[in-house]
Formats: sequence, structure tokens, C-alpha cells
Amino acid sequence: MGTAAAAAAAAGEGARSPSPAAVSLGLGVAVVSSLVNGSTFVLQKKGIVRAKRRGTSYLTDIVWWAGTIAMAVGQIGNFLAYTAVPTVLVTPLGALGVPFGSILASYLLKEKLNILGKLGCLLSCAGSVVLIIHSPKSESVTTQAELEEKLTNPVFVGYLCIVLLMLLLLIFWIAPAHGPTNIMVYISICSLLGSFTVPSTKGIGLAAQDIFHNNPSSQRSLCLCLVLLAVLGCSIIVQFRYINKALECFDSSVFGAIYYVVFTTLVLLASAILFREWSNVGLVDFLGMACGFTTVSVGIVLIQVFKEFNFNLGEMNKSNMKTD
Repeated sequence: MGTAAAAAAAAGEGARSPSPAAVSLGLGVAVVSSLVNGSTFVLQKKGIVRAKRRGTSYLTDIVWWAGTIAMAVGQIGNFLAYTAVPTVLVTPLGALGVPFGSILASYLLKEKLNILGKLGCLLSCAGSVVLIIHSPKSESVTTQAELEEKLTNPVFVGYLCIVLLMLLLLIFWIAPAHGPTNIMVYISICSLLGSFTVPSTKGIGLAAQDIFHNNPSSQRSLCLCLVLLAVLGCSIIVQFRYINKALECFDSSVFGAIYYVVFTTLVLLASAILFREWSNVGLVDFLGMACGFTTVSVGIVLIQVFKEFNFNLGEMNKSNMKTD
């Protein structure tokens, strides 16, 4: 019995540390998904603009549908990445979609991208590399039993109740009055929903493992999977609605940049409460991830806040020549 228990424990420990190949594959999928997601807001915004010019609904525009399909592909990619590597590694990599979306918007939507914006793109990519290097490479939840225990944790349940109350307040009272004039209203709704979508995605992956392996608890896993699928579906539908509302009223690059920062912060908070992946991160790696996230955030600010500045290297050289 002791030998069997030791073997089971060793197997469990092995499951907590994915192979380097699995981590590399998860990272690759996460990077590609980030780039695809970075194009979605731009394509959908382009479709909305084209539809407005024709005086028709954006639902009839092929470019808008291309953006919508890209969003679906990106979400599927995220789902696969979440099942392979920790959440705290996948979510911050969404930063790569911000510079890609900004560059794409400068061509398709003629939005400005000056030298500071290009520097911001570089910083966002550099910060993402730092996040990859210092993020945890092991899972804190690897079985359905662990998942169920954490989902019923009073702290996590309390957090979800607070999020749900905030969503109801935003959707039914604040959004109708201030949504079209304040970008943070729609961003807050979409970001708060991330507290449901990302944990649900991760949970579906864990429950599906038991279902397909025909474990004794497969029936229970199926019920859990269906509940999480319902939560995920509702969250995605509401997010989809308010993302398009935001794109009708605001600049796609500004929305994408602010959305990334707020969404990532709230998802990391929800994941920290539920999965506790941060417990496997040492002080050096924690500081490294903090610096990486700060670098990414600064890069995003440079891309967006200073986008209206007519600043380029040519004017800077002329200014230096006048001073001399």
C-alpha cells in the first residue's frame, strides 16, 4: 500500500510539471492566438465603418465577419493553451496582440502610429518575453477533485458574487446612461466577465480529461463540464455584444490597449484566487513578472496615449540642428 501510495504521489507530482514540449507547444499556441486576437478588433471596426458608409448593418459586412471568425479562432487557441500551461503565463501574452493590432490599424483604419508608438510595440514584445521567462511552469490544479474543491472555496465564491453584482450594476444601470461616452464602462463589463471565462475554460479542459478517459467519475465530470460550458457561453455572448458596442463608439486601438491591461489584471486576480498558481513562483520570478507586466503596460501607454503627437525622427533632427 505504501509503495502504491508513493507511486501515485509521484505520478501526481509529475502531472504538475508539464513536459518542456507541452510548455513550448502551449506557448506557441498562446502567441499565435494573441496575434489573431489582436486583429479581431481592427477587422470588426473596419467592418463597422464600412457598414456605416453604406447605411447597412455591420452584420452584412464580410470584413466584420472575418474579424468575428478570427475572434473565434483566437478563443479556441486560448482554450488549447490554457489546458497546456498555467493561466498566469497565457493571459499576459495577450500583450502581443496590442502592437500587432496597432500596426494593422495603421494600415486598415489609417490610425496614427508614430515613433513613440513603434517604441511601445517594441517594449510590449520585450515585456512579453520577460513574462515568459519568469512565469510558473507548473500547474497548481491538475485533477477534477482539486478543481471542485477550489471552485467551492468561500473566498472564490465571494469574489464571484462581488463580480456578478458589479456586472449587474454596470449592464443595467451604468451602461445605458454612460456607456457610449465613457470607454471604461464597456471595458469593465468585458474584463469582469474574464473572471468567468478564463477559469471556465481551464476547468472545461480538466473535466474533459476525465470524460474522455472514462474514469469512474466521468458522469460527474460531464455535469461539471456542461455547467462550465454554459457559464463560458453566456460570458462570451455578453462580451461579444459589448465589444461591438465599444467599437461602434471608440477607437479600436485605444479600446484594445486599455482592455488588455484591465482584462489581464482581473483575470490574473481571479486565477490567483482560484488556482493559486502564484504559490509556485519565487521572489525573483515574481519581481520579474511584475517588471515584465510593467514594461508591457508602459509600451501600451506609449502606443495609445501619444498617438496624436506629430513626432518623428526627422523633426527631432531638425530641432537639434536649430539648437546647434
